[in-house]
Order: sequence, then structure tokens, then C-alpha cells
Amino acid sequence: MSKKRVGLYPGTFDPLTRGHYNIIHRAAKLCDTLVIGVAVNAGKGPLFTLDERVDMVREEIRSLNLNGSDIQVRPFSSLLMHFAMECGASMIVRGLRAVSDFEYEFQMVGMNSRLNSEIETVFLMASDSHQFIASRLVKEIALLGGDISAFVSAPVAKLLLARVAEVKN
Repeated sequence: MSKKRVGLYPGTFDPLTRGHYNIIHRAAKLCDTLVIGVAVNAGKGPLFTLDERVDMVREEIRSLNLNGSDIQVRPFSSLLMHFAMECGASMIVRGLRAVSDFEYEFQMVGMNSRLNSEIETVFLMASDSHQFIASRLVKEIALLGGDISAFVSAPVAKLLLARVAEVKN
């Protein structure tokens, strides 16, 4: 019996963008089980709470047609490599948009491999139409009253615009 390949796609997902969907679709093809790890990451000052982000990702995953892929959404607040071991992951999936992403990710891979050399990191380049999408920029556009419909799904846009309205009041 062969060992199941478990991949872990970690992120803050504040909010989940079309770029994230693209990576999820592609990563699901690489492993038997894909765990989407939603990180606490208070340092990024998320607009949504951890529970809200986990719910958002779960709802969005339900609406995607992923051909029966085994996808789990789990929150985490521990060291990434500890969470990966807890999940039984043999690979960490990371999306890359630009050279600046690579520089940061390159450092992370080095540190993570020192913590556990058995877990590989797999980089997926964002598709051409998603290379510029960043959650931080989507939030900024929403806060300034711009159209975010090209960057997030309609349900996520609705949640984000409602949160922006709360923040402004």
C-alpha cells in the first residue's frame, strides 16, 4: 500500500483571492489530500478573525469544482513545520507571483528544511492572469472604494465590502 501524499498550502487568506483559487486547483492535482492551513498571523493585521477566514475558505472550497479532491481547511497558530508534521504533510505548497516573493520564500525554505528536511517545498507560479493579485492590495482597493470583482468571488467581495463598511464607521 502506497503512502498518501499530503500537501499543505498555508496562508493568511485575508481574504481568499482568485490567485489563491488558482493555486488550490493546481495543488490539488499534486497530492492525495490538500490541507489548506489558515494561519493566525496577527502581525499582518487581518481584517477578518481566524474563524471568519476559516469559514470563508471552507465556503469557497465547497463552491469550487475540484473533481472529488480531498481538501481540508484547518486553522493553525503553531510553527508551520510543526503544523505540517501534525497534518502528515510531505510537501508545503507555496504560490509565487514575483521575484520578490521568491527571495522571501527562498529564506523560508532554508529555515524550514533545517527544521525538517523530510518535508519538501513545492512552488507554483501564479498564472499570468493572477500574478498581480495580493490580498493586501485587494483590501486596499476595497477600502478606497474600488471595484474588487475581478480579484475575489462574489461572496468574498460581499464579506469584504461589509467589513470595510464596518471599519469606516
